[in-house]
Parts: sequence; structure tokens; C-alpha cells
Amino acid sequence: MPITCEFEYHKPKSLLEALEVLARDGKNASVLAGGTDLLVWMKEGVRAPSAVVDVKGIGELHRLEIVDGALLAGACVTFTELLESAAVRDSLPLLWECSRTVASVGVRNRATLVGNICSAVPCLDSASALLAYEASVLVEGPVSRQIPVTQWFLGARETAIRAGELVTGLRIPLPDRKSGTCYVKLGRYRGEDLAQVGVGILALEGREYRIAFCAVAPAPARAARIERLLHGHDLSAELIRQAQQLVSEEIHPITDIRASREYRLHMAKIMLGRGLRAAVERLAGGGPALGESVI
Repeated sequence: MPITCEFEYHKPKSLLEALEVLARDGKNASVLAGGTDLLVWMKEGVRAPSAVVDVKGIGELHRLEIVDGALLAGACVTFTELLESAAVRDSLPLLWECSRTVASVGVRNRATLVGNICSAVPCLDSASALLAYEASVLVEGPVSRQIPVTQWFLGARETAIRAGELVTGLRIPLPDRKSGTCYVKLGRYRGEDLAQVGVGILALEGREYRIAFCAVAPAPARAARIERLLHGHDLSAELIRQAQQLVSEEIHPITDIRASREYRLHMAKIMLGRGLRAAVERLAGGGPALGESVI
């Protein structure tokens, strides 16, 4: 399927140059990093920008390093780069595990973490980890902003970005204590598939739990009620049962071509229980290997 809309192509060499183009074209400009969503949307007529700003030539957007207790991931960092990073696997295993489930090897070689959150489709896998780790979105424009990821997703394909702004990267704090994690994704088959349900769990030393769902509401979000229920308690079969009963208050799935609302609710409860057990077992030094499916 060809791209039929006309647009100006820009490949700036600096952040300043990119911001100048975005300031001039505003809402009619689209940023190109990996392009795995943008190009598809342009072919389908979902998006018809007057200008495409290719930011792959801006060196600072490729940074991937730990600075002052946080991982800084530039806008051009791909999922493959995250998977190949020992620092990500060792320090932010939930992000590593989420990245492993994104599409296919070919897509992960091009798709970027920042592009994933800018596309903001409800089923994006990376959101669960970013919400659990309480990441911030780094934005440049008329003013510099750090937007908590909890305030970034406004709805399906809607974010807090403003016209003339560019997301330059993400700041993801490393946990300040020992932790165990688990990302559980339900798809229709093994391989490249969108999530029917996704849940990310971060269990921290001191009986603190962070839980985030995706693909079960217009925007991914933390499960605040469940977190409050679990806080300060050791996991037990009864506590997990109580947490599962709260799932229907936390998520709002729909029926679509991939799954029914009822099936998503049922599976979300099962996935929450198994994910909690796996995260706590990993916190204790055991449990399934990182990346091993628990469903």
C-alpha cells in the first residue's frame, strides 16, 4: 500500500534544528524515529502530515545510560537495544521483559521505546513497566518539561504532548531497594501479536507492590485499589483472591476482534494472580526465569 499524501521531509542534524521545524509546522508535523507505526498510519490514511521530521541523525537522542540513579533512554533507542543492554536487564528487568514481547525481531530492530509511548495505543507493552517504575517523559519545546508517565496517557492515541514539542527521551528511576518483577501478556498466538491483556508487576522489598495494566482500557494505568490492598502484607491465597476481586473495578475492557470483554476480565484476574506469585518468588531469588511465560 503506497503513501499517497504529500509532505516535506526533514532530517535535522541537531535538536535545535528539529525544534525549529516543529515550531513552524506545529500540529501538522510528525516525528519519525522507527516509523513502525507512523508509516503504517500514513499508508492507511490515518495520518497525513504536511512535514515529517526524521530525528535519527540527532546523536543525543540515541543515548542509553544510567545517570544519577536512573536510566536515560533517548528517543531513538530501539527495543532491540534495550534487550541487548545488560544494564536494562539487571537494573530494570520489568522493562526488559516487556520489550521482549513487542511485536517481532524485525519490528524491535526499528521500533523505539519513545515511539511506542507517543503512538499511545491502549495495548502498548512498554507502558506497564514505565508506569511501575514511575518514569518521566522528557520533552523539549518552547519550554523544557518532565511529564510523569502517569500523566502522559490521556486516552487511546492521545498524550500530553503539545504542538511544537519533541519527546527527547525517558528518565526511568532505578528501584531504591531489592525488587522482583513480572510482565504477563496474553496474545492469541506466539509471535507478533498485540496484547489482549497485559499486566506488569513490581514487588519491592518492604511489601510494596506496583501494578499496571494495558490493553484493557482506553489508556494504560496503575491499579491503585489493588496496590493499596496489598501494601504492607505478605502474599497469601486469600489476599490474591481479594486482589482478583478488585480487577473489575480497575480495568474497563471492551469486546473487539481479538477478545471479548468477559474473556479479558477473566484472564486479567488469572494473570494478576500468577504475575504476583512470580514477582514475589523472583524477589526472594527463585521463581520462573526472566522472560519465561507464566500463562
